[in-house]
Amino acid sequence: MENATNNTEVHKGLEGVIAASTKIGYVDGQAGMLNYRGYDIKTLAEQSNYEEVSFLLLYGHLPTREEYNAYATKLRELSKPDEDVYDVIRKIGAKTHPMTTLRTAVSIFAASDKAESSENLKDQEEMAIKLIATLPTIVGAIHRVYSGKEIIAPDKNLGYAANFYYMSLGVRPDPMESKIMDTALILHADHGMNASTFSAMVTISTLADMYSSVTSAISTLKGGLHGGANERALKMIQSFGTPAGAESKLRDMLERKEKIMGFGHRVYKVYDPRAKILKQYADYITQKNDRNLYETANKVEEIMINTLGSKGIFPNVDFYSGMVYNAMGFKTEIFTPIFAVGRISGWVARALEYVSDNKLFRPKAQYTGERGPLKYVPIQER
Repeated sequence: MENATNNTEVHKGLEGVIAASTKIGYVDGQAGMLNYRGYDIKTLAEQSNYEEVSFLLLYGHLPTREEYNAYATKLRELSKPDEDVYDVIRKIGAKTHPMTTLRTAVSIFAASDKAESSENLKDQEEMAIKLIATLPTIVGAIHRVYSGKEIIAPDKNLGYAANFYYMSLGVRPDPMESKIMDTALILHADHGMNASTFSAMVTISTLADMYSSVTSAISTLKGGLHGGANERALKMIQSFGTPAGAESKLRDMLERKEKIMGFGHRVYKVYDPRAKILKQYADYITQKNDRNLYETANKVEEIMINTLGSKGIFPNVDFYSGMVYNAMGFKTEIFTPIFAVGRISGWVARALEYVSDNKLFRPKAQYTGERGPLKYVPIQER
């Protein structure tokens, strides 16, 4: 029942409301700390890889060598979807935004799974693993078709991140490119009760299937205030042209109180730890082709921190991630689907965690309309 009184505090956007408990990931916005199952993100980015981090998020511990080999092998074996998925990507992938294609492709992918409507937790876990395995292939295919190129099948000799790079760009990455891709996916794997994760959890709480849960998450991630922010951040930096251009245009934007994409965060009030890592990689990878873009971004960061740092406004993960993907050769419109490739493990891990001790999400809304009862006036008399 909706709340009929006007004396209850409304938490717009559910800000500050604790709606679930989790053991998966922890964000300390004041300390600038992010960890997965107790492991610091910087340690995982430096020493781990995406397959291992994915296993950690799902199962709660780092895998043994035997567990790792079995899990990585399973991901490789499940990496190629049915032709129906490729067919829909070929049909719509060149004329829609890649996130629209991704949402549709995941829905089609569900049709190949006989257990897709099962509420059984073990079946849901199997769906989760299939989605983790297949999402890089789907997004790689979307990037190829969107770019007017032929789809590339997965190479089972490559790791998760390297294979995604190869299927998307048509060349096998060198060790450093592979490491950067791997790190970017790790950094995006989980991040608290963000909007898309919450969408996945709300959907799974109805005892819908994991494919529906992930489709909800993808739809939520598409928005410019969530996954689409990295696309908008890069376009903003590019529009400045040069460091000098950035200074004058940015100050005009600040004067008009316009939103500066890639800065500020609902949780972090210090420098986003993911942005620190990606900035180092952006510095490295732009040496080859677009140094001006990096220097322009540096100028933007300098002005923003000097102007608004005292208010807790610092670069977030979106500010440098788009720059890294751009330097690699990805089209701007594919940035958010790359986010999804990283976040898929966090989505399904949190959905499984929640549904294992499930309660249907059903918050209240404060009613502010007419109390009535109003007199009904027939249409001919209005």
